[in-house]
Amino acid sequence: MTANKAGRGFTLVEMLVVVLIMGLLLGLVSVTVRPDERGVLQLEADRLAQLLHLALIESRTTGKAIGWTADDTGYRFWRLTERSEGSAWSEIRDSDLMRPRTLPQGMSVSVLEVENMRPQGAGRLAFSPYAPPLFFTLEIALGAERYRVTASPSGAVRALPLTGAGHAAL
Repeated sequence: MTANKAGRGFTLVEMLVVVLIMGLLLGLVSVTVRPDERGVLQLEADRLAQLLHLALIESRTTGKAIGWTADDTGYRFWRLTERSEGSAWSEIRDSDLMRPRTLPQGMSVSVLEVENMRPQGAGRLAFSPYAPPLFFTLEIALGAERYRVTASPSGAVRALPLTGAGHAAL
């Protein structure tokens, strides 16, 4: 009878234990793979801070002004180019780092202030190759979470979590 008993396979209890363990592991993996709103916002705010710092450095090294603008869906970088009819801003499309970016759904860029003043019109940050670095502040929001991206007069750009009431989008 022992030969017949050995060939039966797994019991129901053993199968349920395996399914329970797999379910717990899958739940843990899905929680760590999909970050919450705060995590997504922090990632985007840090990315934006690094890209704005890169724009400042690129402006200095190339000798050409670099601009940045945001709209409802994302942001893009611009380069000031000299033409026979004068200077004009053209969108940067030849750089993988400064390519146009789309923000995750529900995320917005708001409250752009340059040198403690709100810019008139479209609101473009312009990094000049020969002028001192701009002091600017902008906010990026997703749901109730907000981050502030700010640059000091020394040119350091960083993202910090923001608490308090929100502001209107750009």
